[in-house]
Amino acid sequence: MSYCIELERRYCAHNYEPLPVVLTRAEGVYAWDEHGKRYLDMMSAYSAVSLGHTHPRLLNALQEQARRLAVVSRAFYTDRLGPLAQRACELTGMDLALPMNSGAEAVETALKAARKWAYVVKGVPENRAEIIVCRGNFHGRTIAIVGFSSEPQYRSGFGPFPPGFVLVPYGDAEALQQAVTPYTAAFLVEPIQGEGGIITPPEGYLARCAEICRSRNVLLLCDEVQTGLGRTGKLLACQHERVLPDGLILGKALGGGLLPVSMFLARRAVMEVFEPGDHGSTFGGNPLACAVGLEALNVLVEERLPQRAAELGSYLLEKLRAIDSPVLRAVRGKGLLTGIEIDTRRASTRDLCVALLRQGILTKTRIIRFSALPRRSSSPASRSTGRWSASRACYPQVTESDGSSSANLLHGGIPPDWKPRRRGYYCNRASLPRRGNPVWLRPPPEGLTGSLGVLEKSMGIGLIDELG
Repeated sequence: MSYCIELERRYCAHNYEPLPVVLTRAEGVYAWDEHGKRYLDMMSAYSAVSLGHTHPRLLNALQEQARRLAVVSRAFYTDRLGPLAQRACELTGMDLALPMNSGAEAVETALKAARKWAYVVKGVPENRAEIIVCRGNFHGRTIAIVGFSSEPQYRSGFGPFPPGFVLVPYGDAEALQQAVTPYTAAFLVEPIQGEGGIITPPEGYLARCAEICRSRNVLLLCDEVQTGLGRTGKLLACQHERVLPDGLILGKALGGGLLPVSMFLARRAVMEVFEPGDHGSTFGGNPLACAVGLEALNVLVEERLPQRAAELGSYLLEKLRAIDSPVLRAVRGKGLLTGIEIDTRRASTRDLCVALLRQGILTKTRIIRFSALPRRSSSPASRSTGRWSASRACYPQVTESDGSSSANLLHGGIPPDWKPRRRGYYCNRASLPRRGNPVWLRPPPEGLTGSLGVLEKSMGIGLIDELG
């Protein structure tokens, strides 16, 4: 076992169960482990690295601002916060912005704004305001937020929880209609449920919810921490249905993969319920975060990343849905926010992620997530079908059964001592035991290279037999 893994297990709280790899550096769409092996990052840190690892423009912005002024209190004005707020408001169509750090902080800010708006503007009696949320939601991990989660593990052992939240089924606009009362302040929703399993609602759902909220004087709050800033093929996922919410929550990609930067944006009538002293954050809106956030927005627009996510996401979804595997149950997503649901009777998601890890692909368990980075690789040779740089991983090094690292076998052809098996796969063992660690290879189909081919191989007969 790696010393780094041992150290982390010894001194860190066990609130995560990482995959067995120690990453030490990254650039663009790739990350490298402590042994120098390269991996294609298909996690993108839950969309936090949508602009790619160590983007040179973001690094320059970070370094230049760090030399000038990094952190001061919001008791003073700076020359960085105003430009970021202006750019964010202009891009999203919102009137005012309130900067925070983590996505959960921005969600809490939205909840406070909605409740105070209900009392000050709508006239809801004090302490009676309700906020409607959806089953399967994920908005963070604070006490208030897990209190309205429908995931038992997120709630177990952490009660009692603050009242005032009503759960309705996701994707059911009529359930929202029936749940609204005179005390309803807001409806908080993810345009696509990310942590819930990359769940896309029925077409027209969000637009219908917006109509209901307008007709019943209820705020529509869209949590776009994961889906926002180009990930789904639009700047905001709510734009797929031409919806302009009353409040918008951004995070993750806003920090350019370098810093935690989040923001709650809203209509003036909503945001102006806040008075000095109502809400704040020591680090929220600090000059360093603002410099990085502003440059992240500029890169997003100037490199046309939403458009690239739309183009490449269609290609990715098409190829994933074409995979013929008994392991695969469903492929869901929009743009480059994609998830694969597998048949857990045949293989566990963790086992599949470990198998993909051995082939040089980083993804996560539960729902196999493929949040590819829409950035163009710096190498012209990286462009492949659909011009998707992330798909041109070219089958990273293959780890053989003895643990040694071989050359890129697929580019050099199948060695003569490897035995052909079903579906065009080759195995490096003459006989395949029910349990073991053989390496399976499949020659890449014409026009399709890299991660998709590795995925197809890993989800094919080789993985099933390997897992027993």
